[in-house]
Amino acid sequence: MEKLTTVGRSVHRVDVWDKVTGRVKYTNDIRISGMLHAKLHTSPHAHARIRSIDTSMAWDAPGVRAVLTGKVFPHPVGPLLADRPPLAVEKVRYYGEPVALVVADTEHEAKQAAGLIQVEYEPLPVINSPGEALADEAVLIHERLGEYKPQIVGVYPKPGTNIANHTKIRKGDMNTGWAESEVTVESSVSFSPSDHAAMEPRCARAEIFPDGKVNIYSSTQAPFYIKKLFHQFLNVDIGKITVHTPVLGGAFGGKGTVNLEFLAYLASQAVGGQLVNLVNEREEDLITSPVHIGLEARVKLGATRQGELKAAEYRFLFDGGAYSDQGAGISKAAASDCTGPYRIEHVWCDSYCVYTNHPYSTSFRGFGHPELTFAMEGALDRLAAKLNMDPWELRMKNAILPGDTTPTQVALNSSNVGDLPTCLQKLKKLMGWDGRRVKTADGKVRTQGISCIWKTSSTPPNAGAGAILTFTEDGSINLNCAAVELGQGAKTVLAQIVAEKMKMEMNKIFVTMDVNTQYNPNQWKTVASSTTYLAGRAALAAAEDAIRQLAKRAAIVLRCAEEDLEVADGRVFLKESPEFGIEIKKIALGYKYPGGNSIEGEVIGRGSYIVRHLTTLDPETGFGKPGPQWTVGAQGVEVEFDPRDCSYKILKAATVLDAGKVINPRMAIGQMRGGMYLGLSFAGSESFAFSDDGTVQNPQLRSYKMLRFGEHPEYLVDFVETPLVDGPYGARGIGEYGVIGMPASLANSLSTAAETELNRPMPIDFWSDFRRSW
Repeated sequence: MEKLTTVGRSVHRVDVWDKVTGRVKYTNDIRISGMLHAKLHTSPHAHARIRSIDTSMAWDAPGVRAVLTGKVFPHPVGPLLADRPPLAVEKVRYYGEPVALVVADTEHEAKQAAGLIQVEYEPLPVINSPGEALADEAVLIHERLGEYKPQIVGVYPKPGTNIANHTKIRKGDMNTGWAESEVTVESSVSFSPSDHAAMEPRCARAEIFPDGKVNIYSSTQAPFYIKKLFHQFLNVDIGKITVHTPVLGGAFGGKGTVNLEFLAYLASQAVGGQLVNLVNEREEDLITSPVHIGLEARVKLGATRQGELKAAEYRFLFDGGAYSDQGAGISKAAASDCTGPYRIEHVWCDSYCVYTNHPYSTSFRGFGHPELTFAMEGALDRLAAKLNMDPWELRMKNAILPGDTTPTQVALNSSNVGDLPTCLQKLKKLMGWDGRRVKTADGKVRTQGISCIWKTSSTPPNAGAGAILTFTEDGSINLNCAAVELGQGAKTVLAQIVAEKMKMEMNKIFVTMDVNTQYNPNQWKTVASSTTYLAGRAALAAAEDAIRQLAKRAAIVLRCAEEDLEVADGRVFLKESPEFGIEIKKIALGYKYPGGNSIEGEVIGRGSYIVRHLTTLDPETGFGKPGPQWTVGAQGVEVEFDPRDCSYKILKAATVLDAGKVINPRMAIGQMRGGMYLGLSFAGSESFAFSDDGTVQNPQLRSYKMLRFGEHPEYLVDFVETPLVDGPYGARGIGEYGVIGMPASLANSLSTAAETELNRPMPIDFWSDFRRSW
């Protein structure tokens, strides 16, 4: 086995000094002289007809350069289904929806003028849940759904309904499954929409030049995707669009598609192409921009008396909000992995993305998997109780294995699914699992809850990445790629991969942190835990290309065969006689003979990677391959519950993940801890509260409750390493997985403690209601 020197080490992040000293610049930190500012006027109604808009007072306000309404661009846009106008047209569909936009000399003037716009509304009936949206008498949120154009294969809206997408999974034969089931359980759960709450709010600026070139500056996870959608919907030549993205102050999926960029462009267009900046205030970031999706779900499981799962039926109603955005994709991804990492032969799933009058949803860390896991794992605990079986034993008995198939009928092997039983065994030891409900001397109760997790990346069948390596005169390397650094440490991992392949020290690898689509090679997006896989393979290929070029020219200089040479420690040398060689710095920019003749020129390592063998899903059965591999793991939570006032404290949270190969252990542990915090926070306290008329009742961080410092538990993390054959050094992406099982583990632990099934996350008002009913 190859001995690794950089991969597998906890090296410092390449951006650490800029961040700890405050030198790093985020999008809205960069101030440019003459820049104009835009502000939004948003809807106070969740569903209403727009009768009239009076902008005269806004036009008369100081510093105003332009006022825009939906008439300036009434065409719907969207990444998967084109259903959302950038500014509301004819009616508004959620509280906080942008209705008009003002451009002014200063941000203060723009905000003041936006407040002067007068809009006359005719309120319409409000739909506050997916279940309401599917009722026979439900009002249609999109009367023209049949006219909207799907932008990808695999999105199936249902005209005349509130269904933006319907994904079906049909595996095996359900009649056989139920006939073989000696025990059945049913469970219903729900999630309310919540927020991403990234430290950096969304922001974008746009500038249009006289020759038609467009500069976009954006806090985004998808610079090249913005180029694509600008060309697609605004008819701008794709070669004339440049997107600039510095590092991000967090994203969690919420910056994975177009948010404010279209509005910034329309604002610039309205003022003759001048640079216009549009930045969300925190309240706008919570409710005007897209949110974390909600869910109502029903699960039915069938098993033998020995606990062998035989059949599973799922109905997922995802609360996509007013527009589909990524909700259509989330509902499909959840259907694809609906069973969780369990061996079930007979599966039936209907997964819907449903329109409601809530803020529209987009990607969130886990992409539908925290929700489906919450539903599945709660049902499993209920089944374990009915069978009088240890929940850990039930999961161990049914753990997915090489040779099994996914709900979409992909054949699994040790590479593409890893080792879930070992994850469960390590979790049991890590947590000290005993499955008991223990009463303490002070009358409190200690319990544990567990869950198993998995996820495939659900990338498009052509998702890819590129990387370029160039050398400096001292032999060090510049790594150029379009992976966005959003706090996850992607650029550090990529530098480690290059350093390992080149057998160089990390301090010789320099990474371009910001992204400029004019200079960086193309990359799909920085989402879906796919960056290490996609960009890592591209960086590996670029390093291999550079090594080939270095060996070729060194062979000329040293007068030997290329295959006799090794590249390491900043040199190219003979494998059998390492003392005979040449420094990379002497040949990387071309070699000059002592007499003056030069050969070869600059070494430029080029690499790319694209996912392979993926397919769309069959619309009737769900048959197909939605992702390259399924990362598996097991998670658990231990709580202390006080039955006297129904308060609780989270004592421990644990994760064991099959990471394939851990490239940077310290960063990997940090990823898991951050994910566990996020999952516990939105399961235990985060949730939007809606009034009957669809108004968000907690639109500010002082009222939108998150897990605060000091409330977090002890975090326990361990890894299993079953190499992914086509991953860089066997590595899998791990960015989302710490989140996925936390809500389910917390709910299962608290359900055991309270001796009642808790089937929805516990926002701030939940426990007061629960105490009254208790």
